[in-house]
Amino acid sequence: MYFSSLGAYAAEQVARPTVHYHTAKVEGVDIFYREAGPADAPVVLLLHGFPTSSHMFRNLIPLLADRYHVIAPDYPGFGQSGAPDHKEFAYTFGHYADLVDGLLGQLGTKSYAMYVMDYGAPVGYRLALKHPERVTGLIIQNGNAYEEGLKEFWDPIKAYWADGSAAHREALSFLVAPETTKFQYTDGVSDLSRIDPDNWAHDQALLDRPGNKDIQLDLFHDYGSNVPLYPAFQAFFRERKPPTLIVWGKNDKIFPADGAGPYLHDLPDAELHLIDTGHFALEDKLDEMVPLIRNFLDRKVATN
Repeated sequence: MYFSSLGAYAAEQVARPTVHYHTAKVEGVDIFYREAGPADAPVVLLLHGFPTSSHMFRNLIPLLADRYHVIAPDYPGFGQSGAPDHKEFAYTFGHYADLVDGLLGQLGTKSYAMYVMDYGAPVGYRLALKHPERVTGLIIQNGNAYEEGLKEFWDPIKAYWADGSAAHREALSFLVAPETTKFQYTDGVSDLSRIDPDNWAHDQALLDRPGNKDIQLDLFHDYGSNVPLYPAFQAFFRERKPPTLIVWGKNDKIFPADGAGPYLHDLPDAELHLIDTGHFALEDKLDEMVPLIRNFLDRKVATN
């Protein structure tokens, strides 16, 4: 019985896709990325949010990689990627899009569906503006492209956008504090026993690295540069009509559900699912989201 069970376990492990961990040099900066799945399969590009990294996709990747070639990079200043001094490196969303584009160029990736979340939305949508013909589909999870989605949480950040003052910059320090990091994982979640506390411990350790606070504050300021591009993002949706799945944590206070519905104005065929959870929906609702994601990709991406 023991050997039979061991054999079944070994077979399961063989069937489970292997995730590989790589680092590439792009524009002289180390870009870490997770990669899994058949080299010739349709590509799914996973673009993470703040304050995490490709770590947020660690559970999703093996569940897609049997049929899809999954690539999940860390932006500079996040995860395992390099973190140059903010005085010598432009921490902007435009730069991030260029770096992801450079990584994909090195990997020979010519087309991809994108899973965009939080910061991943403006990075991904800027990438889409550069290469609209390459986008085979969108999976949107708490990623904004409409002003309706910027509610009260954003008021102190908007104040910083308005004048760039040192006072308004320092006032945003709470956004990198441990209690805020934990809040992003736990607020709006009905069953906290499903949330691994290693999440906020992992993210906070990286936020607390020397110099990282200034990196994040630079990005809070540059986020304001995305808003004037919303009309261009929306035009991309209308003109290209990429197949789109929206799986949105409806209890999120950072990117509330107010930002999910407007996508349907420009993407009337998008499939919208409001999930009963918060910001990091994959942490407690993976079992609900994966069937939706797999079904969408199998219908709309794998067959095209």
